[in-house]
Amino acid sequence: MNSLRHRFIACTLAGVAMAAHAAEPSPAEADLSATIAALDAAAFEAFNHCEAAGQLDKYASFFDPAVEFYHDLGGVTWTRDVMIAQTRANVCGKFQRELVPGTLKVWPIKGFGALARGEHRFCHYKPGGTTHPCEGRAEFTMLWRQQGNAWTITRAFSYGHGSN
Repeated sequence: MNSLRHRFIACTLAGVAMAAHAAEPSPAEADLSATIAALDAAAFEAFNHCEAAGQLDKYASFFDPAVEFYHDLGGVTWTRDVMIAQTRANVCGKFQRELVPGTLKVWPIKGFGALARGEHRFCHYKPGGTTHPCEGRAEFTMLWRQQGNAWTITRAFSYGHGSN
């Protein structure tokens, strides 16, 4: 009986150790997450300053020309040109986006790139260029395609918009 109990405990501990090891990202997964986090930060740095010369073009460069952008409140856009025109009209100089810390998760998509999911909040500008406290919050999912060293977003989803 004692032997059976020892085997049970050993199997249980082995299972816990395997589960803990599986939860740790591999070096490749950690590198991918760091790459996508840096791309997300760079894209939205340009988005947040899109009223400044060249920043809207820089933001556009992160998107495939045939990007599909799904927004629960704004509907669907089917091209980068339309999406950027809507950004120019509705975003630039009006609000900025902040990633909610700790929410960005990244998964590899074999032979394609990566899927990123997270939460972001939106902060509206006051007259004079300062921002209000961030009032809006939503979730996002982006499908990133890797071609060589270049990464572009081919599908973007922004949904669940509400207040903080």
